[in-house]
Amino acid sequence: MTRYSLNAIDAESIRNLTRRSAVPSDQVRDEAMRIVRAVRDGGDRALIDANQRFGGGLLDGRLRVSEIEMKAALASLPSDLISALETAIDNIRLCHDVQRPTDVSTEVSAGVNVHRRWAPISRAGAYVPGGQAVYPSSLLMTVIPAVVAGVSSVAVMSPADQSGAVSPALLGAAALAGVQDLYVAGGAQAIAALAYGTETVERVDKIVGPGNAWMTAAKLAVYGDVGIDLPAGPSEAVVVADDATHARFVAADLICQAEHGPDSVVALVTTSDAVADAVLGEIERQLEALSRAEIIRAALADHGIVVVADSHAAALQFAQDFAPEHLSLHTKDPVADSEIVTNAGSVFLGPWAPESVGDYATGANHVLPTGGLAAAYGPLSVEDFGSWRQVQEITKAGLATLRPVVCAIADAEGLTAHRAAVDIRFTEKETERPR
Repeated sequence: MTRYSLNAIDAESIRNLTRRSAVPSDQVRDEAMRIVRAVRDGGDRALIDANQRFGGGLLDGRLRVSEIEMKAALASLPSDLISALETAIDNIRLCHDVQRPTDVSTEVSAGVNVHRRWAPISRAGAYVPGGQAVYPSSLLMTVIPAVVAGVSSVAVMSPADQSGAVSPALLGAAALAGVQDLYVAGGAQAIAALAYGTETVERVDKIVGPGNAWMTAAKLAVYGDVGIDLPAGPSEAVVVADDATHARFVAADLICQAEHGPDSVVALVTTSDAVADAVLGEIERQLEALSRAEIIRAALADHGIVVVADSHAAALQFAQDFAPEHLSLHTKDPVADSEIVTNAGSVFLGPWAPESVGDYATGANHVLPTGGLAAAYGPLSVEDFGSWRQVQEITKAGLATLRPVVCAIADAEGLTAHRAAVDIRFTEKETERPR
């Protein structure tokens, strides 16, 4: 991890430390667009070809996994895993049930009522990462909120591993979640299939889910033809730690998110050189026992930073400017600090809230904004699986009240048809009045 002292670098260098982009490189976007167009135009054949070229397809070339296969996979899982998945589903449902939108109505004036009404989308597509790792938790985090929202059908797209198989844990989670349509493809080709449909894959109205740069580039490529949630890319974690921290816990939280992949971004922000030294030492000790140590080391070397601030306020401001996906507050008063750092996807307070419990067990969603987008976006929610519409109910008396407002503004803008659309309603013949 590269170490910086904030009081030793200028303001522009500090800003550069916090700057990231959720948008992949031009090269990745261009190649992803070519894949997307090929699948859009070529259907199943192009999807299978892309799977063979880039990986992610089943060994036998099939695209769809049957419900019978999902149920058989569920039956093969250890009882403790089934129990854990069931608890996760219950907790996700509990946390998301309270997110159901409520319609509201406003009486602007007598005879003028504006209603805000929400409705779920008809069909959602959930991309679940895979290949090098297995993420049944991401399947649950994308599917369960859609079910809570009332989405009619949810299609899951996930890649097979390097041997051309899909993990029984993923298939079992799909069975528990009630998934009926599960397709096997990876990256850009998977997103294209969901967006445009193929002979086998039915197109969706909106695509959600986390993934790598290729998946993110593909989501941006299809946006406009289909809805997307947000560009949720490589994992990120910022840990703010003061001298009240447990170095072992802080190290574990940094390693936890670095484990996702070599492109993961992690940052330790502290006011204490001693804390920084202790955490770095703990990281080295803990890595010795971890199966993905090589991946973690790559992430820490290429995208890991240690920031030493000269005050607690400066440390919190750095975290605010960074706007991380995950924020852990290992501080004396994490509740108060969480009121200050508002730019974060998911916040973990104190020593007993490891980031992994949010990934798996609390029920809070782990599909989160990355690349600094936590300054503008929040976690995946029930509202992401529907849309609002506004309904305007106006009587003749209500229109008469607003007539001078419309006429004055229409005249100022030179839009005479806008004014006429109101005036005509007060000049029509009695026999032409609507009933």
